[in-house]
Amino acid sequence: MTVRAIDIHTHIVPAQFPAYAGRHANARWPSMAPAHDCHHCNVMIAGKVFRTVSDHSWSLERRLEAMEAARVECQVLSPMPELLSYWLEPEDAESLGRHVNDTIATMVSNGKNRFAGLGMVPMQDPDRAIAELERLMKMGFKGVEIGTNVNGVSIGDKRYAAFFAAAERLDAAIFVHALHPAGTDRLVGPPSMPALALFPCETSTAIVSLMMAGVIGRHPRLRIAFSHGGGVFGLVLPRFMHGWKLLPGMKDATGASPAELARRLYYDTLVYDADTLRFLIERFGVTQLCVGTDHPFSIEETEPVVAVEKLNLSATDRELVLSGNAKRFLGEAT
Repeated sequence: MTVRAIDIHTHIVPAQFPAYAGRHANARWPSMAPAHDCHHCNVMIAGKVFRTVSDHSWSLERRLEAMEAARVECQVLSPMPELLSYWLEPEDAESLGRHVNDTIATMVSNGKNRFAGLGMVPMQDPDRAIAELERLMKMGFKGVEIGTNVNGVSIGDKRYAAFFAAAERLDAAIFVHALHPAGTDRLVGPPSMPALALFPCETSTAIVSLMMAGVIGRHPRLRIAFSHGGGVFGLVLPRFMHGWKLLPGMKDATGASPAELARRLYYDTLVYDADTLRFLIERFGVTQLCVGTDHPFSIEETEPVVAVEKLNLSATDRELVLSGNAKRFLGEAT
């Protein structure tokens, strides 16, 4: 029997964006422009090329071809993180989000039961974010993707507490992706370096902040997953635990042991290394890892099932990592 996976970390870009119809000057509204061939387009933001993307970003036919090659049964579609657009005025972000979310909904509807959707919400306005989350859940979305920070403000900040409470109430899954990480001013190298070197630190910071804000402790039914294996959080956790045992106030803040809370969270497998995956399974539990590839971008894991098979897990545990845990994260299994 061919073993297949559910991939919780894939991104879409619409084939086109509507023209900006807002009232704010110099809004960083995205658009699409021709690239070097008919299978690629340039995503333009503020008049500059942000990224060249292939038609896998919007074409179901192309995605399905890639899924067959990768032995992926289902892709969970979420926006390219830069489209989250927290830097836009709230009404502009809401308008753009509606276009992106409706694009995802159409792809899921036309996708022959091979796709599920995680939408976007304007986190710069938590009330609007909750309203859009409610709309998405009524539309059949599984939840939303959010960034690790909102214009430099941690998602653990108290202004987002009501949003996470709403997500738990609505039974919405949340996928957290690193966005505009801290430390880029100190990093030497090409433009791709932040994604390689800083995303892991950014993701770990978001996890610690959510724990210290009491979000994870207060919401035991909240299903939240973190990209790229949770970044370096697996290495940070013992230091966090040491401080939690010794420093005043930390136990009251988290509501439970960070090690216990860490085993409530989900993490994708996008770490590119079998030894690291084994470490994450040992630290967080085999029930908390879900396949993630970052399809269709350049750093994607092209053989996610092979990466899991290399771990030589039992058949039961292999099935959990390939699909069972993802079903639980998406609210499709208990």
